[in-house]
Amino acid sequence: MSNSKLFAPAQTGAIKLSNSIVIAPMTRSRAIGNIPNDLMATYYGQRATAGLIITEGTSPSPNGLGYSRIPGIFNQAQVEGWKKVTSAVHAKGGKIVIQLMHTGRISHALNLPEGAQVLAPSAVKPAGQMWTDTQQMQDFPTPKAMTGEEVAQAKAEYVTASKNAIAAGFDGVELHAANGYLLEQFLSPISNIRTDNYGGSIENRCRFVLEVASEVAQAIGKDRTGIRLSPYGVASDMPHYPEIHNEYDYLSKELNKLGIAYIHLVDHSAMGAPVVPLAIKQTIRDNFKNTLILCGGYDKERGEKDLQSGLANLIAIGKPFIVNPDLVERMKNDWEISPDLKADLLYTPGEKGYTDYPVHV
Repeated sequence: MSNSKLFAPAQTGAIKLSNSIVIAPMTRSRAIGNIPNDLMATYYGQRATAGLIITEGTSPSPNGLGYSRIPGIFNQAQVEGWKKVTSAVHAKGGKIVIQLMHTGRISHALNLPEGAQVLAPSAVKPAGQMWTDTQQMQDFPTPKAMTGEEVAQAKAEYVTASKNAIAAGFDGVELHAANGYLLEQFLSPISNIRTDNYGGSIENRCRFVLEVASEVAQAIGKDRTGIRLSPYGVASDMPHYPEIHNEYDYLSKELNKLGIAYIHLVDHSAMGAPVVPLAIKQTIRDNFKNTLILCGGYDKERGEKDLQSGLANLIAIGKPFIVNPDLVERMKNDWEISPDLKADLLYTPGEKGYTDYPVHV
C-alpha cells in the first residue's frame, strides 16, 4: 500500500516512530519479586519492530502492586531491571514507553509487599475476586480511603516513578487512567464518594488525574507524557454513570491545555464489553489536538481506515502481538497472522506462552 499510513513513519510528542502501530499495554506477570528481568527484555526485544511499545502496567508505588508478579519502578533494582528492557528494544531501533499503573482498590494484601496497603479514593469495595499466588482466588477487600496526605504522597510517587523511567532509558511515560485502576477510581462517582476537593463535581473528580498528568509533564516533559482512558469501560467493576460523556469531554479539554503528547483510548467491546460510543471518540478527537491512539480489536484494514479518516493518529493492537512477535511484518506482507493464543499461559511465570511464539518463516 503505497499511500498506507499504518506503515509510514509517525511521531507522538518528542518520540519518532518507524510506523503507526503501537503495542498495547498487557500485563504478563513475569516480574518475579516485582523486578523486570532478562526474560522480559527478550519478550519486548522480540516485538521491537512496532512503532511504539507500551509496557505492561508498572506500579509507581509499593501500594500499587495489586497483582501477582507485576513490575514496579520505585526502587533502584527495578530501574536496573528496566534498563535491560529499554536497551533490548533500542538495540533493534524500537521505541518504548512505560505504563504507570497504580492498582488502587483492585488489589489484595497477599500480593503487596510488607508495609504496603490497599488504598483508594474511598472505602468502596469492588465486586469480584483476584488471583493471589499463596491462596489462589480471593475476594477484593474494602480499600482504605486515602487521606489528603496519602493523595499528595501518591502524586509524588507518580512523579518519582516518571523520573526513574527516564533514568531507565524509556522514551516516555503513559499514565494508566483506564480499566478501573487508581486514576479512574478518582474519576467515577461510584468508586469516589469523597467530599473534599477530589470528589463530588466532575471538576473535582478529574482533579487528581489532571494534577498527576501536569506534575509528570513538568518533571519529564509534556512531549514525553501520555495517558490512557477508557470511557464507558466496565473493567474492574466500573459501572456506567449518567455524566460519563460530559466528564470525558471536560477531561480531554483539560488534557489538551496541558499539551501532553497523547491520549490512548481503549475500547474493549471486541472482547464482549459494552460498545464505546463513536460520539465520545469523536468528542475527544475534536477536543485534543495532539496524538490520539485508538485501541480495541483492530486489524490492518480497520486500522488503516481510522488513520486515513483522521479519527486516530496511531493504532494500538494487543493480543495479536503476543502470538505474532513480528506482527508488523506479517501485516505489511499479508502473511498469515496466527490466532493460536495460549490463553492459559498469559499470566504464568516462565517463558512458555511468552517468548516462545515463532516469527514467520
